[in-house]
Amino acid sequence: MPAVYINGSKVEAKDGATILQAALDAGIYIPHLCHHPDLEPAGICRLCLVEVEGRGIVASCQAQVEDGMAVWTETPMVQKARQISLELLLTNHLGDCLSCPKDNECKLQEVASYIGINEERFKQLRMLAPQFPLDESNPFFLRDPNRCVLCGICVRTCDEIQGIGAINYAFRGFATTIATFGNKPIVESNCESCGECVVRCPTGALVPKNYRKPAKEVKSICPYCGVGCSIYLGVRGNEVVFVRGDKDSPVNEGQLCVKGRFGFGFINSPERLRKPLVKRNGEFVEVTWDEALDLVASKFSQYKGDQFAAVASARCTNEENYLVQKFARAVMQTNNVDNCARLCHAPTVAGLNIAYGTGGGTNPISDIDGASCIFVIGSNTTVAHPVVGTRIRRAARRGATLIVADPRRIELFNHAHVCLQQRPGSDVALLMGMARVIYEQGLHDEEFIRERCENFEAFVESLEQFELDFVEEVTNVPKEKIIQAATLYATRKPSLIIYSLGITEHSHGAENVLALANLAMLTGNVGKPSAGVMPLRGQNNVQGACDMGCIPASFPGYQPVKDGAVRRKFEKAWGCRLSEKPGLTLVEMFQEALKGNVRAFYIVGMDLAYSMPNARMVWEALERAEFVVVQEILMTGTAKFAHVILPGASFAEKDGTFTNLERRVQLIRKAIEPIGDARPDWWITCEIAKRMGATGFDYSHPSEVMDEIARLTPSFAGMSFARLEGAGIQWPCTSPDHPGTPILHIEAFNTPTGKGHFSPLQYKPPAEMPDDEYPLILTTGRSLYHFHLSMTRRVEGLLALHPEERIWLNPKDASKLGIADGDKVKVISRRGEVFTRAKVTEDVAPGTAFMTFHFYETPTNILVNEALCPIAKTPEFKVTAIRVERA
Repeated sequence: MPAVYINGSKVEAKDGATILQAALDAGIYIPHLCHHPDLEPAGICRLCLVEVEGRGIVASCQAQVEDGMAVWTETPMVQKARQISLELLLTNHLGDCLSCPKDNECKLQEVASYIGINEERFKQLRMLAPQFPLDESNPFFLRDPNRCVLCGICVRTCDEIQGIGAINYAFRGFATTIATFGNKPIVESNCESCGECVVRCPTGALVPKNYRKPAKEVKSICPYCGVGCSIYLGVRGNEVVFVRGDKDSPVNEGQLCVKGRFGFGFINSPERLRKPLVKRNGEFVEVTWDEALDLVASKFSQYKGDQFAAVASARCTNEENYLVQKFARAVMQTNNVDNCARLCHAPTVAGLNIAYGTGGGTNPISDIDGASCIFVIGSNTTVAHPVVGTRIRRAARRGATLIVADPRRIELFNHAHVCLQQRPGSDVALLMGMARVIYEQGLHDEEFIRERCENFEAFVESLEQFELDFVEEVTNVPKEKIIQAATLYATRKPSLIIYSLGITEHSHGAENVLALANLAMLTGNVGKPSAGVMPLRGQNNVQGACDMGCIPASFPGYQPVKDGAVRRKFEKAWGCRLSEKPGLTLVEMFQEALKGNVRAFYIVGMDLAYSMPNARMVWEALERAEFVVVQEILMTGTAKFAHVILPGASFAEKDGTFTNLERRVQLIRKAIEPIGDARPDWWITCEIAKRMGATGFDYSHPSEVMDEIARLTPSFAGMSFARLEGAGIQWPCTSPDHPGTPILHIEAFNTPTGKGHFSPLQYKPPAEMPDDEYPLILTTGRSLYHFHLSMTRRVEGLLALHPEERIWLNPKDASKLGIADGDKVKVISRRGEVFTRAKVTEDVAPGTAFMTFHFYETPTNILVNEALCPIAKTPEFKVTAIRVERA
């Protein structure tokens, strides 16, 4: 470590540090405006000037320390240079500090206070009047160029951190400003509204709209996607008024997306459910908790056994999900319990369990940073998991090879070295074709396969059917690109596979996952840093809902209900007999309800009436059911079918844990009191059980539930609320002194033999293919600005950014149909029809269409095929044959 002398005091500096960094680390203040620790030095503001003996005046943010260097921060020459720089900044800056949202938090104020202003001299300078219009186009933040000091922090944040480049310097001289391309309002640019520039802006040039300073902050976890970003909830009174990212989190390092930063309006929404509701004569009426709970307990007592089904929630905590499955099994005497993973990542659990013995991702999110090659397939990452998407963009910027495969031209194509635009439903052919290239070119890892894997010969034999001409015909991807992608993935190690619902939501979803597992084993990219397979889970706790046993064939920790020893362990702990018969999966529950075999539902925190395929079938099943209880925070489309609605507490109103996509169990903490008369979901489930005469539901706090989970679940055995303080722990964590497991399968796989299992595969077309009557293939996905339906619909700014559904059509298809951009159209499948407007774009290939599923007014899932993957029982959301007509 070099030793430097700052103002005569010896300072030990880090290798490669700048003078400014060394001084700030040592507690020595040097004024600065354009420096930010997250960004590369820029040397723009000229306020951090210092004098170095033998060199003269230098910008301390750019000059690196050298051993023995003597630095003086307050010489007359330095002070004069700073004074002039500050005066020039202030003459171009509005001086209404008391009315500025950044008052007392403004870096320019801080610098001016430190350097000082000569008032007589300053009055002689020509002050410029405000010359730039305000940009109020973004619903979440305000741009005021008249308060801008041109430090460039926003420009560099958008470029270096986000990888977007939505803004840059524009014009010259006194007219210089920060602008979008063409100087259009920022909402018309490619800005993603993440707010990263806003939180770094040193002045009032970028500020949140309607900002209210919080009275306190409470650490928690974002309630949206499965990334599991750590956040601080800013609280004022009993209201969440602000959210900021946790810079100390290894998951998001302080970064947030537009939903995570600004999408908290649903918490204190006036539309929150505040009282229990009972449907009488077709109308909901408010009742007391005692009335509602006694009614539910009495009714549920009439439906014990397999005529009852419970649906757990990927938005509730691990502890609450544990209690839902315990209630279903121990009190209602059935394994009919499932969660929304059945609609998304059940193929991940099934496929990775077959191949590796564990149904979770192999590596932490931070491993993206060290990957030499990243293969993204079936994941519109920058939209569905934006913080992970940002990491991928940064990795590509640093030199990682990026391969992207998706039926649409997604944003990551702009950063990729190889883009594969395959037909929806052709993933097995594409992946096995890549595997054949790797094997035939001798690029496979023979040592890894020999020592760590099994069933390789059968796998190699199955590659014979994936001759590249066949693969090209099926996928519509040129074989030259397949060879290029396969060669890069096999040779640029470590190589990391990232995938999501574009892989799993198929009638052969588990086989898609097995194909990816094969590819990773074939190249020896498992059990190593920055390698492996990373499934991006869709909801904040969908991983945890599965981990907690909210699946019909497994107790918590994926312990099979058919295993007698496991079953006896839970029978002893819960004091009851348990069924060995696996229960119904989610779609099967409603199919059986139509037959009259399932008659009562307990639905916790899932809007399944608009989330499931062939939605009309679900609506009919709910209408036929004799008793439906919905536990929710908002009046969802599903809640309207209920006989009883129980108002639950949001994540901000209770303690508990979520598990993110990298298996990291993290604490959420109560920040405000429940809204109205709402109650935490764990309390509600326990009250129903106790009123039905059940024992074992007398918990006073969720930490006690976690203690029970740890006693019964080997992979959680070392977890407790006390140990989870800080950054959380990644399971498996098998004892109180176990540190957790960031990377799986380092020495052995979790299969019975300890070896990774290769799966021979064959190509199977989607369950539904286009024909003359339905000539287009519809695939579905998320919007950056929405998350399913109910939560983001209560955030006005998110609705402003994406106000309505559109169907994306290729210009060639639109031209054939006589449809122009913006035209109202009717979309028809074999199951139903919806009306929407057309978006004509080259981002979808000819023959393919795309829709999201975020709007009750346009229930896309009416159209979708409910054909199931035979292994995981997940529906085929990604391939539906449709036709489109002008409305």
